Formats: sequence, structure tokens, C-alpha cells
Amino acid sequence: MELTALGGLAVLALIDGTSFGTLGVPVWMLVQPKVRTAAVLTYLGVIAGFYWLLGLVLLGGAEVLKGVSDSVADVTASRPFLWVQLVVGVALFAGSFAFTRKRGEARRARRMGQPTRMERWTSRAAGPDASLGTVTTVAIGAGVVEAASMLPYLAAIGLLTTAGVGFAGNAGLLAAYVVVMVVPALVLLGLRLVAHRRVGPLLERVHGWLQRNKDEMLGWVLGIVGFLVASDAVQRLGLR
Repeated sequence: MELTALGGLAVLALIDGTSFGTLGVPVWMLVQPKVRTAAVLTYLGVIAGFYWLLGLVLLGGAEVLKGVSDSVADVTASRPFLWVQLVVGVALFAGSFAFTRKRGEARRARRMGQPTRMERWTSRAAGPDASLGTVTTVAIGAGVVEAASMLPYLAAIGLLTTAGVGFAGNAGLLAAYVVVMVVPALVLLGLRLVAHRRVGPLLERVHGWLQRNKDEMLGWVLGIVGFLVASDAVQRLGLR
């Protein structure tokens, strides 16, 4: 696998590491008066394991499809498919502008302060009486809810299917991917444990920023993925 592709995977993993499930929930756990290290590590381990297993399933499905029909490659290289890809990319890019901080605040105002399901789960995992079983359940639930919206992760699976390193090699790369994905949260956990007084205010600001800008962050992800998808279609169609 080329270094550029590996670098692309690392960037995608770091982008995935800023989602509400991989960073928002851990930060909420870290801003509590008493941090339960075992609970935070359990959460991160479970959500990383969930995405690793999900990726293996997706990669296995891709291998099956590839083995069943060699015409899949011909379809994805056809001009009708590429035009559809271009339309999807443009739609994702255009749709990204709907996810702004202002509109997110308006949606929250319409809920009249009622917490979302994810926020209720987060409170359960961060509570002082939360068991590791509860933390595990919340981590799996967060993974299930966010899986479809983590477009960088799905893009990474697409890169792996064309890497040509075999299923075992892809499994290893995917393991490295999910580790990188939880690195931001692990770094914050380490800082929280060794420098609580200095890091505490920073974590509070990070938590507040994530809460205020999670809609805008999703918009950026949609815009970036849409641009990449559309650019690939334009290049393969020979439009530039």
C-alpha cells in the first residue's frame, strides 16, 4: 500500500476521532468531578472494537461481491455510474451547508432543552454509579447510531478494498485505523490524569465547543467527502 494511501487513512481516522461518539462522549466523561479511568478505557476499547468488527464485515462483504461478479469493476468504471457518483458528490457537498451552528441551535431550541437520546446515554455512562456493563452498552449504542454518518470511516473501507493487501492485511490496517481513531480521546485522558488543574478548564472548553459545533463539524465532513467523491468522478470522466 502506498504511503499516500496510508496518510489518507490516518487523516480519515483522525477526522473520525472527532465525532460525538469517539470524542464527545469521552470528553463528557472526563469533565466529571471524579474520572473513572477504567470506564473511559472500557468505552474507548469497546467502540474501537465495534468499528473494527464492523469494518471486517464490510470488507468481507466486499470480497464476496468481488468474487461473485467480476463485472462489478466494469460497472463502477462505466460512465453512467460515474455520472451518478458525480451527482452524489455534489449533493453531499451542497447538503453540507445545511449543517450549520445556527441551524443546530435552532433545532435544539425547538426541543425546548430536552436532551437527545445520545445525550441521555452519555449521562448514563458518565455517572458515578455507571457500571462497566452500562458503559459497554452505551459504547455499542453510540457506534450503531453513528456508523452510518461516519463518512470518513466508510471512505476508509473503500480505500482498503482497493489496497490489494488481502483480507489479513486489511484487518491489520483497520486495527491500526481504529486505534488512531481513539488517540485524541486517549491523549485527553492522559492529560486529565497527570495535569487535572491545568487541563480541566481546557476540557470544559473542548466539551462546550463540541456541543456548540457538532452540527457544523458534520457539515464539514459531508463537504469534504462530497468534494472528494465528485473530484474523483470528474477526473475519471475526463471533464478536466
